[in-house]
Amino acid sequence: MGHDAFAHHGLGSSALMVIGALHARSAQTIGELVGSASVSRATAYRTLRRLADHGLVHHSGETWSLVPRALEGFGASLPDAVSGPTAHPAQGWDAVARQYGTTGVAARRKALHAVERAAYREALDRLAEHRSKAVVIIRDGRQVLIPAPRPDEIPSAWHAPRGRVIDPVTGRPDAEWRVATDGRLILITPSDQRSYDELATAHAEALSEWESAA
Repeated sequence: MGHDAFAHHGLGSSALMVIGALHARSAQTIGELVGSASVSRATAYRTLRRLADHGLVHHSGETWSLVPRALEGFGASLPDAVSGPTAHPAQGWDAVARQYGTTGVAARRKALHAVERAAYREALDRLAEHRSKAVVIIRDGRQVLIPAPRPDEIPSAWHAPRGRVIDPVTGRPDAEWRVATDGRLILITPSDQRSYDELATAHAEALSEWESAA
């Protein structure tokens, strides 16, 4: 699926579904492909016509099958496999991608995701730098931690529409934070390696100790 030949403006994901279905069981009718490839009848017709243009499938009567080496992206020069005047047998998936102009789509998508992940990590680091230091009091000669708000929860008053979070300092939504459907923040700083249960336990213990001291 990651190959450029199956990008949105290339053969498309439906072609991969049809190829997979015909590989699992050859000689299928359109009606059978609707079920085995999980595509609509119109999509099955359109996809088979596209694959036939590249000589990757051929039909006998009402059934369709893959040609030899179709899984490698090589089509056959069969009379019923090439239906259009501009169509010609495929010579490998790279050649199909070049024909559709989708060469490099996967690489560009991968690079974009890498940039997005880096930006997300940078946002996490910035938030980690601005975390408030722990506040403690001395009670009977020992330090008692004043519990801060849970690192994974925020007051309901800070909830903004569409899952955004209001910055209590500016009073405006903060683009770097989101609220999960259960009301908990989905953003945790990378410096805290504890699990969710460990965070909850630590918060409960600090809160209990604080209430006892208070």
